[in-house]
Amino acid sequence: MSEQRLTHLDDKGRAHMVDVSAKSATLRIATARGWVQMQSETLRLIESRGVAKGDVLAVAQVAAIMAAKRTPELIPMCHPLQLSAISMDFALDHQLNRVNIEATVRCTGKTGVEIEALTAVSVAGLTIYDMCKAVDRAMVIGDIRLMMKSGGKSGVYQRKD
Repeated sequence: MSEQRLTHLDDKGRAHMVDVSAKSATLRIATARGWVQMQSETLRLIESRGVAKGDVLAVAQVAAIMAAKRTPELIPMCHPLQLSAISMDFALDHQLNRVNIEATVRCTGKTGVEIEALTAVSVAGLTIYDMCKAVDRAMVIGDIRLMMKSGGKSGVYQRKD
């Protein structure tokens, strides 16, 4: 790995927001994934829409979209971006008793949307936990990671797994 400087630190080691004013606006896309593991009965309740608080995945989808749009309010050095699209996908995995979560975020801007995609997945997982905690407090939210990003000077990143 080559020697790189952390961009959110100035020459004196203080945190700062990176100046992106000289960068060109390009199409930026990022996809992130994660999962929530739970008891098999909890997964069946989600699938049958039998959770007392309502349709878990519908609420998690809205929460994730809202969170992606509000990422700069949560992550201090994150730039406010005009997001073009946020798509969420949930897949039920009955073998591992998981809800797999995927978020893809797009914009045309001067900085990437990786943090927005990761935030969407994180908040979707937290929402699933919140809506199901009355029946399953042992749920685990895990493996939140960037899968792909494109756009900008650094080009394309694709996770190998």
